[in-house]
Amino acid sequence: MKKFLPSSLQIALVLLVSGLMPLCAAELKLAAVFTDHAVLQRDVAVPVWGWADAGTEVTVEFAGQKKTATADTTGKWMVKLAALKASAEPQTLTVTAGKSSVVLNDILVGEVWIGSGQSNMALMVSGAKDFEQEQAAANLPLVRMFKEDSGPAETPQADGKGNWTVCATNTVGGFSATLFFFGREIHKALGVPVGLINSSVGGTPIEFWISPEAQRASEPLKPFLTALEKQKEADAILAGEAKKKYEAALARWVEASQKARADKTPVPRKPRDQSAKLARRGDVGGLFNGKIAPLIPYAIRGVIWYQGEANTKGTKPPFYQYQLPLLVQDWRARWGYEFPFAWAQLPNYGGDNGRDWPTIREAELKALALPKTGMGINIDIGEEKNIHPKNKQEVGRRLSLWALGTVYGQKVAATSGPLPAGHKIHGGEVELSFSHADGGLVAKDGELKGFFVVGEDKQWKPATARIKGSKVIVSSPDVKQPAAVRYAWENFPTGNLYNGAGLPASPFRTDDWK
Repeated sequence: MKKFLPSSLQIALVLLVSGLMPLCAAELKLAAVFTDHAVLQRDVAVPVWGWADAGTEVTVEFAGQKKTATADTTGKWMVKLAALKASAEPQTLTVTAGKSSVVLNDILVGEVWIGSGQSNMALMVSGAKDFEQEQAAANLPLVRMFKEDSGPAETPQADGKGNWTVCATNTVGGFSATLFFFGREIHKALGVPVGLINSSVGGTPIEFWISPEAQRASEPLKPFLTALEKQKEADAILAGEAKKKYEAALARWVEASQKARADKTPVPRKPRDQSAKLARRGDVGGLFNGKIAPLIPYAIRGVIWYQGEANTKGTKPPFYQYQLPLLVQDWRARWGYEFPFAWAQLPNYGGDNGRDWPTIREAELKALALPKTGMGINIDIGEEKNIHPKNKQEVGRRLSLWALGTVYGQKVAATSGPLPAGHKIHGGEVELSFSHADGGLVAKDGELKGFFVVGEDKQWKPATARIKGSKVIVSSPDVKQPAAVRYAWENFPTGNLYNGAGLPASPFRTDDWK
């Protein structure tokens, strides 16, 4: 019998479809993140990369620079442009390889930030408050956004999908609201072009966004990953059972609908495939592989992150204290430098009492121990029954205060709301210290509220609190010997501690009890 030997073209197609083969087609190609209207990061070396025939010399020309590289055996090539100065003047980036060339138009140089996370990062300007007003004021040609449109993947992908879009009245509605309002403040303050890269997916937990290798190497996450595997197996069983039920119901429906048509009676409703509800949007590291890996090593100033809601469920919350720092460290390691990284702390929300929001907020607070990190505190701008609060203008503004004050050295009223900085117990009182008490501590709208105190009996009691300089003194007549204090430690708390710059204090606790 003659053996079947697949052609090299067939093999290549199979490998390409399976994601195992680098993009090495003969056609000269740039990575998807390089399109017309792109913004390049100023003041640092700028990698530009793509694919061509193996061994081909590739030349990149931009802003008076001319760099060459040779495509490797997989067809990949990369050059690094020397540090560029900010430029609002549209320029052309030209790439040539032999007789092939690619020309990108309207390229600017300025500040580039990635925004990632789940639905509150994905939520568009059209879904934020005051959209019509925002739309009318959105003629901002120096602000651009790239939306990473690729999906999850089992292995790190060489390339993604997307285009850069110029901010205008007819485009701003599709921009990530948190990222846009952050970037708009940066543009307004610095007067340079701003490029925003939106790579976010609604409903996704943090474990989808960290590389699988980093998670598997993390000792504290081993119980978490083991539980996920068991859940995945259980989901597969449930999906299989649901599929069998659907197929049986579908067969009955076909028979019944044929009879109904013959009898000229109403056709019964077609059954739905409930197994589809168990389909996963990704797996551990799936969105890192599909939506972050293709962006590396695009030159960026930093990252802002808005996620955590999907990790407030079940047994997940305690692991977030390990996951958020791991995500920051993993992304920085893969880009090769310690870029600034900030996140939006989860806001107040009371629509689902089965979730544990305080533990996620605490993990976000603790992650500030990492260098060059920041947090926008949003405990006062959530909505009790809406997990997607509309005031993304303030979310973006608060993150921009951190960036302007710490990353760019601008003078701002405050870069954060008050953060806990230690406590002392004096008899029946607890003295709480705070950093970021810029302009002094303030009780907004009357007496301080939101504080609870506890003794060794672990029976929490509402506390009386008063401001004393940069400290808050907490006590309760029902707790003679206090052991710990909590502030705003609820899904939908009522705390009102602010600094003089009008920024709210983060929820916190002085105990570490489960």
